Amino acid sequence: MLSVRLDPEDGAALHSQVAAQIRQAIADGEAKPGERLPPARHLAAVMGVNTNTVLRALRQLRDEGLLEMRPRRGIHVTGTPEQSELRARVAELVELARSSGHTRAELLAMISQAP
Repeated sequence: MLSVRLDPEDGAALHSQVAAQIRQAIADGEAKPGERLPPARHLAAVMGVNTNTVLRALRQLRDEGLLEMRPRRGIHVTGTPEQSELRARVAELVELARSSGHTRAELLAMISQAP
């Protein structure tokens, strides 16, 4: 079970605190890639927060590439914080290429020619 500590006095939103704590648990190896996390309802009960708060944090981590959420299959750790950082930078690169008028194919060609 993840040891998530929330601080109601902290200025950060609760869902951000939940996401940060789960992210830290993944970084520390407490939750490893391939492991299944407890259901959001259970996490919410243990943390004393609303289930929607936990779901919002889990969706954020899913978007970062750290979690996979599948109906009837649960929530699984799929990545590491390093992979999450890489995904974020790739998304920035894709957005920069798009705003500069480059297509995905042109970006892929540039990447394949990079040293």
